[in-house]
Amino acid sequence: MEITKHLFMNLSILIIFLFFYLVWLEKSRRFTISKSTMIILFVLMLWYCIQFSYNPITFARYDLRIIPLVIGGLYFGIGPLLVIIAIIFRSFYGLDIGFIETLLLYIPLGITVWKQHNWFWKQSPNRRILIAVCFGIILGVLTVGGMELSYPHPSWLDAWFAYLVIPPLGIAIISYSIEFVKKNTEMKQQLIKAEKLKAVEQMGAAISHEIRNPLTAASGFVQLLQDNHLTRQKQREYLSIVKEELNSAERVIQDYLTFAKPSFVTNEELNVKSELRQIIKIIQPMANQNSVEILTDFAVIGFIKGESQKFRQCFINVLKNAVESMPNGGQLFISSEFSQDYLTIKVKDTGVGMTKEQLDRLGEPFYSTKGSKGTGLGMMVVHSIVRALDGTIWAESELGIGTTFYFEFPTIKHL
Repeated sequence: MEITKHLFMNLSILIIFLFFYLVWLEKSRRFTISKSTMIILFVLMLWYCIQFSYNPITFARYDLRIIPLVIGGLYFGIGPLLVIIAIIFRSFYGLDIGFIETLLLYIPLGITVWKQHNWFWKQSPNRRILIAVCFGIILGVLTVGGMELSYPHPSWLDAWFAYLVIPPLGIAIISYSIEFVKKNTEMKQQLIKAEKLKAVEQMGAAISHEIRNPLTAASGFVQLLQDNHLTRQKQREYLSIVKEELNSAERVIQDYLTFAKPSFVTNEELNVKSELRQIIKIIQPMANQNSVEILTDFAVIGFIKGESQKFRQCFINVLKNAVESMPNGGQLFISSEFSQDYLTIKVKDTGVGMTKEQLDRLGEPFYSTKGSKGTGLGMMVVHSIVRALDGTIWAESELGIGTTFYFEFPTIKHL
């Protein structure tokens, strides 16, 4: 059982190396790994597997290269690159029959895992682990079967056992570790977001002075208005200041309450086409000022449950951001699609666009892509209103091309 013993020893060292690597990632608090770092990691794994292979005869090398090729190809989409590197490494040990078998087996493998990468990630975690293990078993069978056809060897039972047990076992352990780390990372990110939301609610009480300031000013001018000797001009001036301060306080309260606990005073049927046309009328002057052309394509019908004022507030924020993203002009396309269960609204602009990091953080407390010009409240309010309407929101964006927002709401069925 020399082959099994050697491969098991190599797998143990490989698992220990990956364990320390995961510990380092945890200590460094890094949730993501760059693609270049990932490629270097898998190249090192390949080199280790081939370099420390067991070769009882000159042209036969028993190793664990199957593990990095399957994991790297299915999970990270770098299968073709790893296959090319594996072929190069193998060529250093001679251009013999073993090298030809490597070409025949791993070139189709690289193409297969590359094409299956996107499909693979659409499967459930348990199914992904099973698929990866099955790939390992199939490759093990093909590897030993190819060797058996090429040359006689007294230890075929040892080779079959080694390749049908050790590589699939290694793939299973590493796949499970990847799924565990992925789930743990997602839970951490959700926890961070939950903590931020909690901080916003607590901050709502802490910023009461921001509300008191305009209310105090308004109260002072109300007292001045009680003076019977004031001229009409002074009265109008004081009343204008009182109104402005009250509006300021109302905006602060509204933004925080809408984000923290969105609720509807009324729950009415909303004609989405009619509502969107009213919103466009409100935003049109701003669009004209920025040389933005608004194009529409609305479904003829489409009703949802909600409150008109909140619905308009949500889309005014979105359209305003879209217009502001096109300072040099552009096009703003607004459309709606109606199906039996859902109504989808699409808002697409030709603005500056956003990076993936900006997209991921969109809607977080006090995060704004406008820098010092933004408060970070607008998109928080949008997300809150959409949740209150039992809807979903997602976005796609590309720098220099523009951003597209998608909104999906459950429809009202009319008999």
